[in-house]
Amino acid sequence: MVYERRHQKLLPRPQFARRVLGHVFFASIVIAGSLAIGMIGYHYLGHLGWVDSYLNATMILGGMGPVDPLKTTAAKLFAGTYALFAGLVFLGMAGVVFAPFVHRLLHRFHIDTEEQ
Repeated sequence: MVYERRHQKLLPRPQFARRVLGHVFFASIVIAGSLAIGMIGYHYLGHLGWVDSYLNATMILGGMGPVDPLKTTAAKLFAGTYALFAGLVFLGMAGVVFAPFVHRLLHRFHIDTEEQ
């Protein structure tokens, strides 16, 4: 994604809204992929049903923690690794979603005016 430079004008609202939607779409795709990874891992390694796998994966992605106790070593290793991965994905995608707003705010403060 290319943002406007300091000497360029502030992006009009419709184009800014399109930029925000693009960032939200990208973050949604990454989160959906991360959710799929978690569900598959919990289903096959944790021997949980799909609904329980979904519940555990969403709770980890949301930062709440696992719901069902895991019995195998492989499932526990997966759950720990997935928790670290999910935390990084959550922080990264929060940055992606907030980036256009932060850039617009900083750009507004640093925009060059023709009078200067």
